[in-house]
Amino acid sequence: MNILLTSAGRRGYLAGYFKEALKTAGCGGLVHAANSGECPAFASADRSVITPLIYDKGYIPFLLEYCKKEAIGLLIPLFDIDVPVLAANRSLFAEMGTVVVTAEPEAADICNDKWRTFTVLREAGIPVPASWLSMDEALKAVGNGSISWPVMVKPRWGMGSLSVYQADAPEEMRVLAGKCRRGIQDSYLRYESMADPDSCVIFQQRIKGREYGLDVMNDLDGRYRATVVKEKMAMRSGETDSAGTIDNQELAALGRTLGTLLCHRGNLDVDVLEEDGSYYVLEMNARFGGGYPFSHAAGVDLPLALVLWAMGREPGDEVLSARPGVRAQKDIRLLVW
Repeated sequence: MNILLTSAGRRGYLAGYFKEALKTAGCGGLVHAANSGECPAFASADRSVITPLIYDKGYIPFLLEYCKKEAIGLLIPLFDIDVPVLAANRSLFAEMGTVVVTAEPEAADICNDKWRTFTVLREAGIPVPASWLSMDEALKAVGNGSISWPVMVKPRWGMGSLSVYQADAPEEMRVLAGKCRRGIQDSYLRYESMADPDSCVIFQQRIKGREYGLDVMNDLDGRYRATVVKEKMAMRSGETDSAGTIDNQELAALGRTLGTLLCHRGNLDVDVLEEDGSYYVLEMNARFGGGYPFSHAAGVDLPLALVLWAMGREPGDEVLSARPGVRAQKDIRLLVW
């Protein structure tokens, strides 16, 4: 059972988790890390490879050849823009025995497109922050009292905190919308934004309150299995820096609803905000997110579950069960190799 982590970046801990999972499952195999340039995760993997850029026409052929050559059983994307590209080519990998652990293209698009996240979840009756693609409509909503300042200005397709701004007045919103557009064009966000360049900025009601993260875990057939709920204590560059697991049945039920709705494979990373006792889904990512290590620290082992499912074995209930009250923080360490 060889495993390939694509767009591995700084997710060296995931390479370690999967190496340990292979040992625990007793199946042998190697963990490979792939990235478009040398990255920290290479130091943690058994093997590493530099790939073409995700939107390069040679990206998928390169990965197909690599998976065939290295007998890759599981391919796991770790970057938002990687997910829809690999999802669209799942059948090609399946022909050579490689399972791409991600959502179907439709669900991947819902997660990557914040406007579709808003419309699909709203239609499903799941609370979401009010959102607009038109700045004039957002300003009208503030003017009639539907929402109040501040208003968030962010890329419709994006991740982390890249080009995300808070506007406190109409003129500031106009300036920040232009700045957001420039940020999109000057970064990798421009690729997905090509789908609708005239509506690549979204304006969103700001929810003020506690922030939570959900790891919604499905099996390789897209069936819901478990949810881990974490309260976030600190963020850094759009990623969870400190968090603790909690027992919250309402949020666990929300996770079940989302997992059943999207039928993704593996992990669904969900950001939730609480205001006045109501929970709002802010974003979803159909991949391992930066908050997964906090679930792992609390006893969850999704990498092991994925390996066992791929082998046709069923993990015990304890493999996807988190201990509540486990708090953790991320650290910075220097890698030399």
